[in-house]
Amino acid sequence: GSKATVSVLNCRSHAHCPTMVRACALALLALGAAANDNGLGQTPPRGWRSWNLYGANVNQSLIEGVMDGMVKRTRLVNGKPTSLCDLGYCDVGLDDNWQACGDKRAAPGMHYHDADGKPIVNTVRFPSLKAMTDHAHGLNLTSGWYGNNCICADMCRTEEECDKQIKGDVAALREFNFDAVKLDGCGGETNLELYNKYVKESGRAVMTENCHWGSKVPFKPDPSLPPAEGCPWNFYRSSGDVRASYASIMYNLGTVEPLRTQNLSYPGCWAYPDMLQVGCAHGPGGASDPGLSAAEARTHFGAWAIVSSPLTLSHDVNNDTLVDQIWDLITNTEVLEVNAAYVGDSGGVFKRSGKAVELTDAHILRTGEAAVSAPSFTYYAKPMGGGRVAVLLLNSGGATETLTVNFADVPNVVCTSCAVRDLWGHKDVGVFKTSYSVDVASHDAAFLVIKSA
Repeated sequence: GSKATVSVLNCRSHAHCPTMVRACALALLALGAAANDNGLGQTPPRGWRSWNLYGANVNQSLIEGVMDGMVKRTRLVNGKPTSLCDLGYCDVGLDDNWQACGDKRAAPGMHYHDADGKPIVNTVRFPSLKAMTDHAHGLNLTSGWYGNNCICADMCRTEEECDKQIKGDVAALREFNFDAVKLDGCGGETNLELYNKYVKESGRAVMTENCHWGSKVPFKPDPSLPPAEGCPWNFYRSSGDVRASYASIMYNLGTVEPLRTQNLSYPGCWAYPDMLQVGCAHGPGGASDPGLSAAEARTHFGAWAIVSSPLTLSHDVNNDTLVDQIWDLITNTEVLEVNAAYVGDSGGVFKRSGKAVELTDAHILRTGEAAVSAPSFTYYAKPMGGGRVAVLLLNSGGATETLTVNFADVPNVVCTSCAVRDLWGHKDVGVFKTSYSVDVASHDAAFLVIKSA
């Protein structure tokens, strides 16, 4: 294992050698790189989850209505009636507040687990979780759950008590027939290796998110260990919660790059800077979630795509006025192709401005937290295979800037006369020698694919 690990970690030192890049990709695949061996998440997962818009205001009819919305083919993509699930957004996840906080059946000292470790469901909000997952499956969707909850967190106090609750949660996961689970960091069930063990023993693979905020152990993979120990999940949070503001988006995005430079984001074990805030103004944060402009939403979606983040929507899929505004963005098949591609590198920064800008928002101003410092511009690249490289030119400055990418600076680009394609506009913009320049508005990004002419 260690020799293969070294080969993978050295991939980007041979940035201009396509043969070496392909060899690195093959080495990674042969190693398995400690990805969860449940076979899931070979490309960054896509779906929908309730928290970023609805917060604690969830119930069964809402979630089932979202499921219906995910399969509607009332809009066009590339001229064809298409649903969100047709594009891979097929998992609908229920986040926090399904539990019966303070239920009289709860074990002493616990809020929603009984003495046998079984989780207690709020049946006023969710009369039948099994009926809810049946609804998903009837629509050819998968259904995601949420555990180690933050609202009325249960802090199991002993190894025996935690073991009992993990077993109880996994048994409930099976009883209700969920296909995926997000495991938060608030309660005492932080032994994700044990959770994964019990899930496997129960007989069916479950797409698992490690939501330990990039800080609570275990919060990142260890490729030196076997898969069941090194990455007993399929994707993992690199950051705390994202808010619907540009400053928060840029802060969370920045947490991926240190993991990417260590090759710690790869098939079956993706780094994840949290759910998407596209279309999610005024979510659970209220004034702290002011929402994104069209340019900021474009930058947010493009950045998550080029760093191979899972793409988890959270907007009101049944609000036609809202969906009309974001549909062309979240269904851009060329951008989705970039997100799914993997040729030995999950995508990341290759150039930054030496000038920093200070980004703030209502939450920062209210709490007195430090402003987010970001380069005035940042360039990202991701190899696509077949001689193509995706490039995102991101402008965090306060005014429109002319951004120039020198082809010799882009990892894996070997042409000097290169064809450039604009992914937002779905158009080839021409053939350019040595460099390409484009005007990019404040908080916007140009999304390109570069290849030999």
